[in-house]
Amino acid sequence: AWPLGHYRSRWRSIRILYLTMFLSSVGFSIVIMSIWPYLQKIDATADASFLGWIIAAYSVGQMVASPLFGMWSNYRPRGEPLAVSITISVAANCLYAYVHLPTSHNKYYMLVARALVGFGAGNVAVVRSYIAGATSLAERTSAMANTSACQAIGFILGPVFQTCFTLIGEKGVTWEIIALQVNMYTAPVLFGALLGVINIILIFAIFRGFHATQGNIDHIAVVETNILFFVILFIFAVFETIATPLTMDMYSWTRKEAVFYNGIILGAIGIESVIVFMAVKILSKKTGERALLYGGLLIVLVGFFILLPWVNKLPSIQWEDLKNNSIPRTTFSERFLPFWILQTQQQPPNSTVEPTGCPAVQSWCLDTPVIHLAQYITSDILIGLGYPVCNVMSYTLYSKILGPKPQGVYMGWLTASGSGARIFGPVFVTQIYTHLGPRWSFSLICGIVVLSLLLLEVVYKRLIAFSIRYGRLPE
Repeated sequence: AWPLGHYRSRWRSIRILYLTMFLSSVGFSIVIMSIWPYLQKIDATADASFLGWIIAAYSVGQMVASPLFGMWSNYRPRGEPLAVSITISVAANCLYAYVHLPTSHNKYYMLVARALVGFGAGNVAVVRSYIAGATSLAERTSAMANTSACQAIGFILGPVFQTCFTLIGEKGVTWEIIALQVNMYTAPVLFGALLGVINIILIFAIFRGFHATQGNIDHIAVVETNILFFVILFIFAVFETIATPLTMDMYSWTRKEAVFYNGIILGAIGIESVIVFMAVKILSKKTGERALLYGGLLIVLVGFFILLPWVNKLPSIQWEDLKNNSIPRTTFSERFLPFWILQTQQQPPNSTVEPTGCPAVQSWCLDTPVIHLAQYITSDILIGLGYPVCNVMSYTLYSKILGPKPQGVYMGWLTASGSGARIFGPVFVTQIYTHLGPRWSFSLICGIVVLSLLLLEVVYKRLIAFSIRYGRLPE
C-alpha cells in the first residue's frame, strides 16, 4: 500500500488526467457538426470529398503522435509530453479560428489545424499509461472505466457546446486589432483553447509523476491484445459510419429525418455507454476482465447478426435515378458523409422534393430485403452495450499484462491501432455496402467478430496480469 500522502497525490493526478481525457474528446466533437458549413464558407473550392480528408485528419494525427508521446513519457517526466501535447492542441484550435484569413488554399489550413488537434490528442497514450502505472490491480479496472467514461462524456457534450454557440450566429463579432472573428464556427474552438490553457495550468500545479519499474512482459499477449482492440474499434467505426445511409435506404428517411432520429439514437447510445462504464467496475470484480471481454464480443456479434436482412419485403426504391435512362454516379462522399453533414447538402435548383428510398444505382436494392426498424433499434442497443465493455476490458487487460514495465510506448501503439481502425473501418464498410449491400457488409463483420472470439479463446490463458504470471498474486 502507498503512504497516505502519496495516495492522495497520485489520485489528484489521476483526476487531472480524467479531465485531460474529457477535454481531448471535447476537442474532437465540439466542431464536428460545423466543419462542413464552415469549410464551404471559407473556401468555395472545397468539395464534399475533401471534407472526408479533414475528418480523417484528426485520427491520422493521433495515430502518428500516440507512440511518440508514449515513448517520451517513458524517459522523461510525464508532465512534459502532457503539457506539450495540450499546447499543440491549443495552438491548433487558434489556427482553426483564423483559417478564414488567407486569400487562398483555406481548406488546407483547416486540414492542418484538424491534424494538429489530433496530434495533440495523442496524449491519450500518456494518460492511460500513467493511470496504469499509478494504480494497483484492485484499482485498475475502476480507474480505466472512469477514464473511458470521461472520454464518452466529452464526445456527448462536445456537440451540445457547439449547439449553444450557434446562438452567436454566422456573423458574430470581430476583434479588429487581432483580426479575430468570434462566431458560431470559431467560438467552439476558442472555448476549447481556453479549456486547454486551464488544463495546462492544472498539470503544472497539481500533477505529480509516478515512475514505474522495469520488468519482462508477454509480448505475444501484447500483440494479440492490440489485434483485438483494433477489431473492437473497427467494428464500432463501421457501425457509426453505416447508420445514416442504412436508415435512409431502408426506411426512406429524408436527410432531416436521418439527422433527427439518428441524433436521438446516438445520444441514447452515448448515455448507455456511460452507464455500462460504471457497471463494469462492479461486474469485473465478480467475473474478471477476460470473461467480460468475451461476453462483450458475443453481444456485439448478436447485434450485427440481428442486422442481417431476414424478411421478404423489399425497401422502397428511389426510381428517380432511372429517369431518362440516366443513372447518376454516386460518389463515396455523397453516400457516406456523417449524418450531421447530410443536412447541409443542397438539392439541385430544379428539385422540389427530396427523393427518398434505396437508390436504384445500388443494384442490391432491387433484391435485398428490408431491415426492419425494430432490428435496427435492437442492434443499436446491443452494440451500445457490448462496445464499451470491450473497450474498457481491452485497456484494463493490456495495462495489467504490461505490469511494472513503463507503458508509454505500448499504450501509444494501442492508441495508434485504434486510430487506424477508425480510418480503415469506414473505408471498408462504405465500399462493401455500396457494391454488395447490407447482407454482405454485416455478414463480413460477423465473420470478423467470430474470428476475434476464436483468437480470444486461443490466447485466453495468456491474458493475465504480470504479477499473476510470475506468481506474485493468486489469480
